[in-house]
Amino acid sequence: MRKWVSVAVAAGLFVGGIGAAVADSWQEIKPRSTDGSKFRDAKYLWEPKSSNHGGFHFKGDLVDTFPNDGHNVYVQAKVQGYGWNRFNGVQRKTVHLDQVVYDGAALYSTDAAIRVCRDRGSLRPDNCSPELSYHRKN
Repeated sequence: MRKWVSVAVAAGLFVGGIGAAVADSWQEIKPRSTDGSKFRDAKYLWEPKSSNHGGFHFKGDLVDTFPNDGHNVYVQAKVQGYGWNRFNGVQRKTVHLDQVVYDGAALYSTDAAIRVCRDRGSLRPDNCSPELSYHRKN
């Protein structure tokens, strides 16, 4: 009887470990776009508290989709309690971003948001995609 209980406990721990490994793996970010900019092939990962400040780690390609409009593009990301962090692209090019956004006062961040924008200068407001929000599950 004890042998079967041990086997059942070991199996439960193994399945639980698989769930934790899946939770900490890269997840897809739905493509974000607005007039003139696109963030594609994007993924995110919640870093463990022992790595990269437990932050929201994202990567993907930022594309200037209107290369001749004279405007730059950027991605904004933030964690709960902080303002937007801006990660600039380059006009007329595709730039690969690989960034971590985190709360320096906490062991790990639990909520994050991301969006893509086109910088239209100082006289007109920038246009941005709707933001996507993410919540750490574990």
